[in-house]
Amino acid sequence: MNNTQGKSQTVTISQAVNMAMDEELARDPTVVLLGEDIRQGVFRGTAGLVDTHGESRVRDSPISESALVGCAVGAAATGLRPIVEIMYSDFLGLAMDQIMNQAALMRYMFGGKIRLPLTIRTTEGGGIQTAAQHSKTLHHVFAGLPGIQVVCPATPAEAKGLLKAAIRSDNPVICFENKTLYHLKGEVPDDPDYVIPLGKAAVMREGDDVTVVATHTYVHKALEAAEQVEASVEVINPRTLYPLDKETILTSVRKTGRLIVADESPLSYGTHAEIVALVVEGAFFDLDAPPKRIGVPDVPMPFSPLLEKEVLPQVEDIVAAIRKITGE
Repeated sequence: MNNTQGKSQTVTISQAVNMAMDEELARDPTVVLLGEDIRQGVFRGTAGLVDTHGESRVRDSPISESALVGCAVGAAATGLRPIVEIMYSDFLGLAMDQIMNQAALMRYMFGGKIRLPLTIRTTEGGGIQTAAQHSKTLHHVFAGLPGIQVVCPATPAEAKGLLKAAIRSDNPVICFENKTLYHLKGEVPDDPDYVIPLGKAAVMREGDDVTVVATHTYVHKALEAAEQVEASVEVINPRTLYPLDKETILTSVRKTGRLIVADESPLSYGTHAEIVALVVEGAFFDLDAPPKRIGVPDVPMPFSPLLEKEVLPQVEDIVAAIRKITGE
C-alpha cells in the first residue's frame, strides 16, 4: 500500500469511502458527518473518523432518519456541508418528506438565494440475505426527484472521486453504495483533490457489436460476460444517474446498433426504462435490434439464498442477452 501523495494505493470501496470523508473533513471545516452508529460504521465506511476529527464534527444520531435528514437540511441551508449516513436505503422512506419536499426543492423555492450542499450516503442491493426490508435498490426512485442528484459508484476509485464531488457540490446528492461491493479492491489516487465530475459516464470496455449500460455490480458482471462471448461488447458505466451522461450512451449505441441495460432495480418504471427511452428517442434509426433489459422482477427481495439468487440476474443472463441480441 502506497501512501505517498500523488500516487495511488490499493484499497476496498469501504476504505475509499472512508478516505474521501477523511480528506474532506480535513480540507473544509464546514464539513460534518452525521449518522447512526457511525463511530464504528456497520460497513466500516466511517470507522476511525471520530478519533481524527472529534465528536463535534462526527456525530452519532438517535435512530430517527426523519430527524437526522431534517437536521442536515437545516445545517446545509445555514452554512454547513453535512454528510448523512443512512444505514440502508430502505430507511430513506422514513425521511421522504425531508428529502423530497425540503432538500430537493429549497433552492428552487428560495429563488436560488441559498445553497444546499447536502450529501446522503446509503447502501442498497441484495446478495447478502438481508431480506425484503434491507435489500431494496432505490437509486431509480430518487433519480426521478427534481432537485436531487444521484451517483452509483462501481469501483474504489469511483467511490472516492464521486463522493468527494458530491460533498463539494452545492446541491443535494445521494450516493448509493452497493453493499456487496464494499470489499472490492482497486487502485485509488492519493491526491486529496481527486474528484470525478458528476454527470460523466465511463467507458469500461470498448466494443463494436453491442452496448451494455450497467451499474454497480452489473458493471463487473457485464465485463465478465463480455469475456465469454464472441461479440465485441462495449460496457458503459453511467456512474451518475442524475444528471445522466446521455451523449456517451448515445454515441456508443450509434456505433454498435444494439443496447442492453443491466441494473439491479425493478424492471418496471426504472433505470432500464429511462435509458431505453433515451436511446429510442435519440438513436432509434441506428438500432439493429430491440433493446433488452436485465433487472430484478417486480417482487420483494427474498431472504432465502436460493430464491434471492433466482431473483437477482447473474452473469449468464447477460451472456444470454448478448448472444441473442447479436445473433451469436
